Parts: sequence; C-alpha cells; structure tokens
Amino acid sequence: MARSSITRREAVTDEGERPSPGGDKQKKRFQAILKALQENGTISGEELSTSLKVSVVTIRRDLDTLEKQGLLNRTHGGAIVGHPMFYEPFKNDRSFMAQIQHFAEEKHRIGRAAAALVQPGETIAVTPGTTTAEIIRGLPFNADLTVVTNTVNIAMELSKRKDIDVFVTGGHLRGDWFSLVGPSAIQSFKDMLIHTLFIGADGVDAKWGASCHNSEEAELNGMLVNRSRRHIAVADHSKLNIVAKWRICETSSIQTLITDSGATDEMIAPFIEAGVEVVRV
Repeated sequence: MARSSITRREAVTDEGERPSPGGDKQKKRFQAILKALQENGTISGEELSTSLKVSVVTIRRDLDTLEKQGLLNRTHGGAIVGHPMFYEPFKNDRSFMAQIQHFAEEKHRIGRAAAALVQPGETIAVTPGTTTAEIIRGLPFNADLTVVTNTVNIAMELSKRKDIDVFVTGGHLRGDWFSLVGPSAIQSFKDMLIHTLFIGADGVDAKWGASCHNSEEAELNGMLVNRSRRHIAVADHSKLNIVAKWRICETSSIQTLITDSGATDEMIAPFIEAGVEVVRV
C-alpha cells in the first residue's frame, strides 16, 4: 500500500499535472530530453528529474513514450541514442560494424558541431557516410528544415522526425553505405537549390580537395557542391591529408572543415593557409 500511495502522489504533484498522453508541458519535456540525448548520447533519469523538476516516475513514463516512438532506447536508469531496426541485419557484419565504431566518439562530436551550424528554414544536403549520419541525429527540433539525401539510412532515420521535410533521390543502391547513385539520382538534383551541404569524404587534402573511393558517388556529390551555397566538410583526423581515387570538389570550394581534437596544428595548417575555416571539436 505504501508504495502505491507514493507513486500516486508523485504522479499528481509534478508541476500540478496528471498523467496524460499530451499537453504543452509534456511536449517541452520531450524536446528537452531529446536535446540532452543529442548532445550527450546518453541520459540519466535522475538527472532529468532534477533538471526538469519532475519526479523520476514522470521521467520514466516520458522515456517509455519516446522509446515507443523509436526516438531512443531505454537503459537501466536512463536512455541512449536509438539506432533503428534498419541496422539489425548488419550487426554481424564485421566490416559494417568496424565503420560504425571507427572514431565513433570523434564522429559524434563532429556531427553535433556541424548540426549546430544549421539555420532555421534551411534546405540542407548530406553525402553518405558515418560522420554525416551523426549530423542528422543532431539536427535541431522544429526548425522548419528540409533535408536532401541520396542515402537510404539517413532517410530511414529521419522518417521519425515529423518536423523535417525529407527529399530522397532516385538511383540504384550501392551496398557500401546505402547510397543511391547513377543518372536517376543526378537528375533529381537538376533544379535543386541547397543552402548548406555537409560533405563526408574518404579523404580531405589541402591541395587535392575532398575525395572518395567511388566514381559514381564522386560525380553525384560534385553535383551537390554545384547546387549548394555553403560547403562544410566533416572528417575525423584520420582522413586529413588523405587523397582517395575520385575528387568530389577542390579545396577552394570548401568554406569550413570540421574535424576532431586529434588533428594537430601541423595537420590543419595547410587548410588554414588555403583559406578554409577549421573547427576542431
């Protein structure tokens, strides 16, 4: 009896609200929870209870609701960033998992820093890759954004974001990182105007520019460069001063390079000399 009495009392005294499926207070909590999760990758129920000034019971209920919506995964005492069921068939693929885990923390920081540069009302585009996937996971809520992508996994992840308009190209599917390429994909961008393009690459070199290993991806990403006003390259430090087989764009087309704190002064100096703004996170 004592336990049920405490639970019932907590449920009705959080800022004077009773449990309900909706309401402005609940929506604001959801936004605060998801924002904290975007920034940190993991959240504690007790910390949320303190910061949002509601009971742990209410936080648990909120986390359960958000998990059912596919926006996070519950853990003992909190939650972590949710990965969609879309990735389940690849969990035993060593090559795929190696890509996911390679400099994962650095990519997370890069992605959040890049997402913070997005302005409300923008049309943005992202090229395929693990780092650009982190960008879309950090996009602000209710910012009236349009995301243009030729990448199946990014479209799938954003399908839960009802506040974002998603435009997906046609094309045939390449298995390396879920990208759609070919004439149909290129035709999709013919009349597209993009505010900001986030360029993921296999290599970013101060003399050669951004490059990748596949000619079809290079051609498509190069067209995105031509259709965009602002170009931001995102790459962890292991990809700096690396030249892959096919060029996406010249260094002069890149306004900003976001990399991680593992990039030394010596590594970024050539980019600064070339007039590229370098951000290390």
